[in-house]
Amino acid sequence: MDTESSVETKKSEYFLQLAEKLENTRDLTDEELFALLESDSEEVDSLLAERARKVRERIYGKDVYLRGLIEFTNYCKNDCYYCGIRRSNRNAERYRLSAEQILECSDLGYELGFRTIVLQGGEDPYFTDDRLVTIIKGIKERHPDCAVTLSIGERDKESYQKLFDAGADRYLLRHETADKCHYEQLHPKELSFEHRMQCLRDLHEIGYQVGCGMMVGSPYQKTEHLIKDLRFLQEFKPEMVGIGPFIPHHDTEFADKPAGTAKLTIKLLSIIRLMLPDCLLPATTALGTVDPKGREKGILAGANVVMPNLSPGNVRGKYLLYDNKICTGDEAAECIRCMAARVEKVGYRVVESRGDHIGFRN
Repeated sequence: MDTESSVETKKSEYFLQLAEKLENTRDLTDEELFALLESDSEEVDSLLAERARKVRERIYGKDVYLRGLIEFTNYCKNDCYYCGIRRSNRNAERYRLSAEQILECSDLGYELGFRTIVLQGGEDPYFTDDRLVTIIKGIKERHPDCAVTLSIGERDKESYQKLFDAGADRYLLRHETADKCHYEQLHPKELSFEHRMQCLRDLHEIGYQVGCGMMVGSPYQKTEHLIKDLRFLQEFKPEMVGIGPFIPHHDTEFADKPAGTAKLTIKLLSIIRLMLPDCLLPATTALGTVDPKGREKGILAGANVVMPNLSPGNVRGKYLLYDNKICTGDEAAECIRCMAARVEKVGYRVVESRGDHIGFRN
């Protein structure tokens, strides 16, 4: 028994040293990262979360930033194996919001205190550069103190430039996985790992605040893949990192694959906060879907962004990237009241702010 106790004590001391090293130097060897990711220790997870909170509070205080999400189209030209709105899903009930509907959603969001509007949709060819430019300019003209974030997938650099010139401030494009072979297991051949990475580089060069991120627990994912993801984030230095657990959708070929876990997602939130102290880090809807308290746990692990839904109630249930998505029936005002209460309950506060990355503040 004494020997077992001694071994456990040494393991605890080792993981505590790794957590301290991560906080102070933000770098571990691949072997050390592997050990940390594979650890089942609740003590280590709690320590990582505690240190991540300390870092985010040093930079961003107790503030949690709201993003008003408008899911404006569920048409998509792509056929990603994991996604419920993939083009081959004939059971998806398709919709597009008009420019007027999108602007009305942004008006409602502004009234409710949102100062960032996120336009998210499938890669829908209907929304040309000209149509998107009109919408972006419309939001900016009505609400010049708002940031506009786009999450509309891969486009060419000229397109990204036009949207930036129209007033878009940020762009979210998950890299999904930083391993080329793994990427090809999740996507059809017409989608290129190299092009996805080039898009991210283009966005940074243009001057967007850029967000990327990966699915946690996606099919075929190994710990080595997550280490590659962390190395990519360290090198790329995005302004925002959006991660969430993989959740299967019943109309995809990954329907029977197991979902990612809240535990590993939350641990990764803490590790990312310690590696990239000033990044904007959301507690995602997917995290709240796999764990009823997932978003609160995410905030307590270093996250500082939440994204309530501003989409019209009659389309929320149609934008289903994965099964059992939460908050599809709530109205926008109800979403923000609920979110503010959840955030306050764990000791933080929702603020009326654009919530820019610290490096982009005037």
